[in-house]
Amino acid sequence: MLNEAAVRKSKIIYWSSGIVSICGIIFEVLFGALGSYILGDGVKQYTLTISLFLTGMGIGASLSEKVMKNLIITFVWIEFGVAVIGGFSSFTMFGITAISPAGTEAFYLYFITLLIGGLTGLELPILIRKANQIGVTLNKSTARVLFSDYAGGLIGGLLFVFLLRPQFGMVKTAFLVGCINLAVALIVLWLFRREIRHCALHAVIGLTIGLSLIIGLFFGEEMAFNFEQKLYKDPIIHMQESSYQRITLTNEGEDVRLFLNGSLQFSSTDEYRYHEVLVHPTMTFVGDAENILILGGGDGIAVKEILKYEEVNDITLVDLDPAVVELANTNRHLLELNEGSLKNDKVHVENVDAFQFLENTNMWFDVIIVDLPDPDNEGLNKLYTKEFYSLVRNHLKPGGAAMIQATSPVFATEVYWTISETIASTGLFTENLHVDVPSFGNWGFIMASRESIDLNQLDITVPTKFLTEDIIPGLTTFGKDEDKEIMDDNGEPVELKPNTLIDPHLIQIYEKAWKNY
Repeated sequence: MLNEAAVRKSKIIYWSSGIVSICGIIFEVLFGALGSYILGDGVKQYTLTISLFLTGMGIGASLSEKVMKNLIITFVWIEFGVAVIGGFSSFTMFGITAISPAGTEAFYLYFITLLIGGLTGLELPILIRKANQIGVTLNKSTARVLFSDYAGGLIGGLLFVFLLRPQFGMVKTAFLVGCINLAVALIVLWLFRREIRHCALHAVIGLTIGLSLIIGLFFGEEMAFNFEQKLYKDPIIHMQESSYQRITLTNEGEDVRLFLNGSLQFSSTDEYRYHEVLVHPTMTFVGDAENILILGGGDGIAVKEILKYEEVNDITLVDLDPAVVELANTNRHLLELNEGSLKNDKVHVENVDAFQFLENTNMWFDVIIVDLPDPDNEGLNKLYTKEFYSLVRNHLKPGGAAMIQATSPVFATEVYWTISETIASTGLFTENLHVDVPSFGNWGFIMASRESIDLNQLDITVPTKFLTEDIIPGLTTFGKDEDKEIMDDNGEPVELKPNTLIDPHLIQIYEKAWKNY
């Protein structure tokens, strides 16, 4: 029979296993989120971080065979290491990104992922051995510790997604979880103090680590903000971590810029060139458009352009992230740009995925504006597939038309024409346009309709800053270096294939096109 002290210690081991497992899974998904934000391609980064983390756990578990003595103090120092390395991981990642050569941040992220995974892999076998030493049978102790570990993994994932990332952001989350690891180490150190030599010295070291983590918890985000400021040309005036992305607003003089996950969405100095081409050719081509659907465009600027048409009765704006819409409705800089358009009675906002919205709605629209971010990850890629554009086609009224932003035909020529080919594969007629937007460069759009498209006789009746009837036909002319006839490195024509959910090859084309920009 186990005495009361042994039972209490075994329970501490089980609880410690569960808590450090929660911390481990939070660090694992945190590293994936950091990679997605800073390095792009979320699926790739999450795949690499999960793979490296699990590999590290395997290495750690293997190395644990060499740890047969001083199990508790070894566990305590493992937690000290996780607390320091994991706690400062996000803060350091932003610093390295801001001041180090390109590529350094990727090496650092993958290294600490492997390292934290290795330390996590060391923890579990050590706790199991200690439980056995206390006197719990092997099968029972192993099963209980494994249960605590796996159950903790689920809790950690849920906490990160629904609480930590949206409420604390990536820098504070890392410091907070590091503090939890440290707290577990100090509690275990205290309960097993009679078994440990120089316990007070270990405690002092742990408390020193704790002080540094608490300082980081309260001041690290501000310092990381200064690091991140170096990534942007202009001063940051607003930054937040929503449930879906990092939202950054900068301002220098008259220039206000919105960035989502580090990618520029617009500059106030020339956004009118982009939005006028996005909206007015389609609205004028359809004529008397009453029901409008905008997919994306949570900043409200496209809505502002559409509200210039008195015949419009209803505008449905679908933007996944309510934080973007909230910012557009409250930030004075954005309100000046969008003129409070999202507060208009004609506008109805739906914070759902665009693909899901089109699948579930039974509404038809005269005009559909697709103003979504570029397809740089799997989540966005599905919004550039034949399946998605088929849904767009199915919700166009007879005589209706859509306009799709489609990245740059100069910087990403194959990407642009692949999107065009994908839209055309649904049976829609297409017309290709592009315009110079100084903050972006040359930018492309694709207009689509069930009917053939003629842009030569349009009559723009609303006020514009840039677009005229005479300019529109010229927007359909492409130079040799941006035309559909694309050659590979061997001088052979590139075959353009529609992008589909089954064959999402657009992501690889996009990565290749933009890697040097």
